Amino acid sequence: MRRTVVAVLAGVIGAAALAGVASAVVIAPASPRAGKLVQVGPIAEHGFPAWFRDSNDVRLEACTSLDDPLCPALADEVPNPEQPVSFPDNFPGEFFYQLTDATLNLTSGAKVVIGMNLEGAFANDEVVDGDQMVFGRIRIRFDAPAGERYRITHPYGVDDLVATDKKGVNLTDDVGAVAGAFGQVLNSRIGPFLKWDPAVAPAAPAGYAGDPGVTHKIVGSPYNTNFIRIERLDPVTGAVLSQVGFTDLFSVQGRYATNAGVDVDQATYADSALEVFATSEPGQSIEVTGIPALGFRTTRLRGGSNGRYYGRFPLTGPVPPGTKIEVVNASDRPVAKKIRAVTDVVRISKIEYDADAARLSVEATSSGGSALTVTGFGPLTNSPFTSVLAPPPTITVTSAGGGSATSALSGTGGTFQPAAPVAAAIADSPAIIGQTVRLSGGGSAGEIDTYAWMQTAGPAVTLSGGSSATASFVPTQPGTYTFALAVAGPGGESTPASVTITVVAAALPKSVPGAEQTVVRGRAVTLDGSGSTGVETYSWRQVSGPAVTLTGATTAKPSFTFPAQALPAAPGPNATFVADNSPVVLELTVRNPAGTDVATTTVRPAAEQFTGLAVRYRTGNNEWRISGTSTLITGQRVIAVLGANLTGRVIGTPVAVDAAGAFSIRVTGPAPGPVTQISLVTTSGGTQLAIPVQVTN
Repeated sequence: MRRTVVAVLAGVIGAAALAGVASAVVIAPASPRAGKLVQVGPIAEHGFPAWFRDSNDVRLEACTSLDDPLCPALADEVPNPEQPVSFPDNFPGEFFYQLTDATLNLTSGAKVVIGMNLEGAFANDEVVDGDQMVFGRIRIRFDAPAGERYRITHPYGVDDLVATDKKGVNLTDDVGAVAGAFGQVLNSRIGPFLKWDPAVAPAAPAGYAGDPGVTHKIVGSPYNTNFIRIERLDPVTGAVLSQVGFTDLFSVQGRYATNAGVDVDQATYADSALEVFATSEPGQSIEVTGIPALGFRTTRLRGGSNGRYYGRFPLTGPVPPGTKIEVVNASDRPVAKKIRAVTDVVRISKIEYDADAARLSVEATSSGGSALTVTGFGPLTNSPFTSVLAPPPTITVTSAGGGSATSALSGTGGTFQPAAPVAAAIADSPAIIGQTVRLSGGGSAGEIDTYAWMQTAGPAVTLSGGSSATASFVPTQPGTYTFALAVAGPGGESTPASVTITVVAAALPKSVPGAEQTVVRGRAVTLDGSGSTGVETYSWRQVSGPAVTLTGATTAKPSFTFPAQALPAAPGPNATFVADNSPVVLELTVRNPAGTDVATTTVRPAAEQFTGLAVRYRTGNNEWRISGTSTLITGQRVIAVLGANLTGRVIGTPVAVDAAGAFSIRVTGPAPGPVTQISLVTTSGGTQLAIPVQVTN
């Protein structure tokens, strides 16, 4: 199975975002997860972890060779399979720590392939050092009609999948596919490792999780679901329709790690000694390879039960720049080796930051006497760094000899307080005698505790709210008025902000109630008097027309609903019925201290006419057939009445006008007697009186 790498976060279906793949949901199993991958092993010479450990303390190593039939690399992934595997020239583009597959046939005959693998590969498909990555993969594939929904239970969980029209069910869930970030795979769904069930013969070959050439029952599922079960679900409700596939036989490839490997965490020199820090499995023979020219021979490091190893070795002379050491795990077969550059030791003796002077002082030394640099600031000299307004929380000093040290920074000096606030003042415009003028300091910025307004010019007035953000006054004479606003807070007092208002004599307001409107009856209407000038108050009222209820009658833009036309009540007659399709006339009165002004506006109902009218009464079966089309299409209802006006008997019940404006009334009775005309009326106000009736047998 060729790989399609999709980098995703743990627990997210990686393939769900790919075109043509199944719609996928990961279902939480009924029982909690019992086990996972827990540790990444040391990095081997090929740049991949030597092994991974699971919560059962099982370690599997990489299957990268071609000469082990129970743990082989894929021959077509090695450039020259006739030659030994070597990195990077003849190394597989992908390989596996665990390769576990199951194949089964559904009741439909479709072949299902499910893979549950821990895979090593390269980020860009080419064998390039630095692109190494390891990811956990769940892959499920089988043909199915588009839209069919399935639940697949497998050793690493449950997936709810919907087939697409192109690829049926085709899911790939990869976690950890990021170069160098080997720890991310610990968050994948893979783990613990799967192996042959030891209670079922034959036993797995010694040193292996299984024989990939033989299918076998397994153990190791963190949910105790050591099988594949496929159920077809109702696409909408998710209810189980039937079980369509099951197997508990798997192909398992994995080799138990016998080597521990070694990682060199640090190698430094100081005080005529070389210090080496390494990690591996407990109980290993970790050695540094001797370099007689520097003064030490091959020597074992000291190790504890926690997997950490330490060595301190003599140096008889200076360490040349670029010196590297070799650390080996002599317990491994073949011996694991790591090369590490030796660096000097950087010791930081002083870090001081004077916040008042914005000055950073750093003192440090190199065990090799190398030049030092403070990251982000420059070479370390005997002088402090100045104009440092905002230092980082930690200071790092690096050496030309490769060493570095980091220490936390703690400042001295006075504490910071809020800056003085900034006042801002605005006022209403225009300002008119007798009307309230508002002063606003709401645009002031900063930490503000108090506001103080003061009149600095103009005829004296009485300020209301002079100690709040918004103040006001009512002028009694024209002129130029000036006010100052000062704000204060913990940072001090602001420079006063000034605002000047010109007050003019009151002029009569002008009422502008807005243009006339034509609307469909039954719909909302908004009036607009905002074009009025010099207004202090608004007052709307209805003058004539069908009664309406105004909302916001004291605002510039009130609203109402133009009432639908009432229809004659069946069966009639309705001697007092009157159709009222007159316009609604409204009056707007505006006021200010100088006086009032009144104007009206009219809201007319939309005109409605009837075309294609056909009125027929059949005496033989006492049946009415009335049809026509309205020029107004708004879903209104139509009713017919016997006679030349709308006070007579009602024919049938109201009918609705359809989307084309057409209507049809077909009812039995009432008999017209000597009446030879009918009249129509609609809820949208349309009427037509005295329509002739065609009487037939």
